[in-house]
Amino acid sequence: MWPWEHLAFGYLAYSGLRRLRTGKPPRSDAVVALGVATQLPDLVDKPLAWTLSVLPSGHSLAHSLLTALPLSAVALVLAHRARRTDIGVAFTVGYLSHLAGDIIYPVAVGKDPAPGFLLWPLVPVPQDQSTLGFLARFRSYFGDYLTYLNDPAIQSYLALELGLLFGVFCLWLFDGMPGVPREIVRYTPVIGR
Repeated sequence: MWPWEHLAFGYLAYSGLRRLRTGKPPRSDAVVALGVATQLPDLVDKPLAWTLSVLPSGHSLAHSLLTALPLSAVALVLAHRARRTDIGVAFTVGYLSHLAGDIIYPVAVGKDPAPGFLLWPLVPVPQDQSTLGFLARFRSYFGDYLTYLNDPAIQSYLALELGLLFGVFCLWLFDGMPGVPREIVRYTPVIGR
């Protein structure tokens, strides 16, 4: 998944959970924690694998449940101690939604899921063979992505992705644009307010 897809998927999951549990939209500080957590596995693994060659793959250390579960538990405990459990829950939902998204994404584009990275290092992951650095690899993957989007066979996937992004954007507007400073929100006309 791309960063915007991880963010949208995590926001949808957290906003839905928050509304089910409290009947209220997400708070801004929790949404910031959610946003960071939806990106964290890639922010750790990709540079360490692609630039520094410390990890075998861009889906290893921070994508492993052996890292994600203890880190989420620490976030929940610290948030509970600060009497802000919503921030701990937002972090946990964001982090775990990233991992779920990386399993679901291949299925959405017609490939087989490869959940082995969830148990790294107990289960080995395919070694990244490319010698490209982080930016060159990103450029290469993004170019492949743009080419892939031109393939008529994936039009239904593209419609699903655009629908998800638009729907989550509308939900975020309806929620009052959490994560945006109040000074900006106050002067922005929003649907549902």
